[in-house]
Amino acid sequence: MVIPADQPFQVRSEQTSPAPELVCRILVVDDDPALRQSLPRALARNGRKFSESDTVAGAIALLEREPFDLVLLDYRLPDGTGLAVLDWLAQHQREEAVIMISGEDALDAAIGALRGGADDYLRKPYHVAQLQRAVESALHKAALERANRAMSQRLRTSERLHRYLVESSPDLIFTLDAEGRFSYLNPRVKALLGYDRNVLMRRPFTTLVMPEDVDRIATLLYAPVAGPGESFHVELRLRRNRELLAGDSPEWITVALTGIPMPAREDGRRGGGLYGVARDISERKRAEEIISFQAYHDQLTRLPNRVLFKDRLELAIAQAQRRTGALAVMFIDVDRFKLVNDTFGHAEGDMLLRGIAARLAGTLRRGDTLARLGGDEFTVLLPDINGPQDAEVIARKILDSLSAPFPLSHGDFRATASIGIALFPRDGDGAEDLTRHADIAMYQVKRSGKNGFRFFDIALNSHYRERIVLENDLRTALERREFELHYQPQISLTQHRVVGMEALLRWNHPNLGLVSPATFIPVAEEMGLIGDISRWVLEEACGQLARWREAGHNDLRMSLNLSPHDFDSQDVVTMVTECVERHRLPPSQLELEITESMMMQDAAGVAAKVRGLREAGLSVAIDDFGTGYSALAYLQKFPVSTLKIDRSFVRELEGPNTNPIISAITGIARGFGLQLIAEGVERSEQAETLRTLGCDVMQGFLYARPAPAAEATAWLYDAPDASALH
Repeated sequence: MVIPADQPFQVRSEQTSPAPELVCRILVVDDDPALRQSLPRALARNGRKFSESDTVAGAIALLEREPFDLVLLDYRLPDGTGLAVLDWLAQHQREEAVIMISGEDALDAAIGALRGGADDYLRKPYHVAQLQRAVESALHKAALERANRAMSQRLRTSERLHRYLVESSPDLIFTLDAEGRFSYLNPRVKALLGYDRNVLMRRPFTTLVMPEDVDRIATLLYAPVAGPGESFHVELRLRRNRELLAGDSPEWITVALTGIPMPAREDGRRGGGLYGVARDISERKRAEEIISFQAYHDQLTRLPNRVLFKDRLELAIAQAQRRTGALAVMFIDVDRFKLVNDTFGHAEGDMLLRGIAARLAGTLRRGDTLARLGGDEFTVLLPDINGPQDAEVIARKILDSLSAPFPLSHGDFRATASIGIALFPRDGDGAEDLTRHADIAMYQVKRSGKNGFRFFDIALNSHYRERIVLENDLRTALERREFELHYQPQISLTQHRVVGMEALLRWNHPNLGLVSPATFIPVAEEMGLIGDISRWVLEEACGQLARWREAGHNDLRMSLNLSPHDFDSQDVVTMVTECVERHRLPPSQLELEITESMMMQDAAGVAAKVRGLREAGLSVAIDDFGTGYSALAYLQKFPVSTLKIDRSFVRELEGPNTNPIISAITGIARGFGLQLIAEGVERSEQAETLRTLGCDVMQGFLYARPAPAAEATAWLYDAPDASALH
């Protein structure tokens, strides 16, 4: 069938093979709309995608946007000839196959198209089958060319990569011919052996082998081939050209040689040559020695580390058990070491640790072991001691050795240490137990003031076991709703009523009953749980105040304590103000208590947060005022609203002139216009003296002990005297 060039056509597609995985893109460029529509139908196959254009410019624009596999290109176009598209493809080194379709009778058009890079030329009119064959042929040819180019590129890349790897290898790589002579050497030979590779070419490999190893390598080189892919591995010594190597180079080096035979001769011997790789294992052996040292020693002080210390301790325990002897383990922690790191940097800290290690080592006997566990922690093994007195003598020598200052770049530093001692067999019969018990004893020294030593006793172990149980229970106390608030009233003597409540946290432990905050709050702070607990206290206290206000007690003030760790958080002000807003409380009715020590330790950071709380309308009190001998300058920096007289001053109060500190505190409160509250009032004479000194609001056992909310609610309706509230 012949299809005229100006008539559209429709044919049924032939049966094709399953759809290819890749999409074949075909661009039809013709100014005849009918042909642009009919050609895709005639050439349709699974995986083929067609685009079209009616001008040279449009075709080039499409080609710039994406590549095509085939272009069906009309010769005559409104803005030029298809030769312009061929020229563009050639200039841009494109790989599209092109079939030129034209109604031109002149032979020059076909010659120009083929010279321009067209893969085929069809004249209009043409058979559909003719077009389909031309398209299939062009696509097949293009696919073969692409595959060939890809394969050639892979081969070139592989060859370059292989050559680069061989030439750049840190190993000596070489090939031997059938006579055992060098046919190739990589540049590594000069650095490794001191020979230029050109000098060694065509020389026998055995000329580089030390005489003692020649027979062994010759046997391997010419032994019968066991099978394809066989290789051998051997260590041998190779001569070095010491004249061309710098320094005191050894006469020979030991290498690990891997030999891979090339195709063998007909007689089955290694006559085809050899591919060899030789690695200098002297570096590996040195590295193994370094790794072994690092595995058992601390890199900073060069002392034994935890692993080596444990090995030596276990050996010493075994020997002591056989001889029924004794030994001691010391756990040493440098006091205030973090101060050096934080102030002068880690380089100065490392210098100090090396100096301390040297002094500790100087106090020990031959046969003792000093190890560094990490950070500022050291352990000492004292084998063959007669009793605790021997360990005590060495502990005192260690403390004395640290008395002289350590010279650092920024000045002298006087170091002290806390030492815990555990004895075998009294304090344990295993390495883990002895080390752990010495550690426990050391921490007790830390808590007792540092710079000393202490022997382990069983009571310490019991204490630490209780501490671990307490920590585990504390982690789930919030989830189990074991916390509760008790409230203690604050009484105004002039108003004869309760003006405030202090919320006090209690832990209702399922087994231990009510646990004092003094017991679990420090643990919660160390564990990082205090933030969640403080949020719970704030929410619970604000909720209770809101309920009391609904009952008509609108001028009641709620006071509660925040942990110093709460003020480390940047959002403490937001946390408090959002809680107050959520419960619709007047901010002035909530008073937050901070400690005097917290105020003095971080004046700038805490002052900013206190200022934010005060600007939000909340009251802020300094709890236990006077115990830290606060400077008046801090009261100027901190916009607090209330001072609380500590119970330790109230306890010793016997008359109006017996405690000048209280007189001073009342004067300070008046001078700064601050409210004043006395806590810990237990006797009526204390209350009378405080009233005489100008303190009106008080709290203590004289009026009421802390109690749950239900009992505290009853106080709001009772008279504020001891008989009514106690």
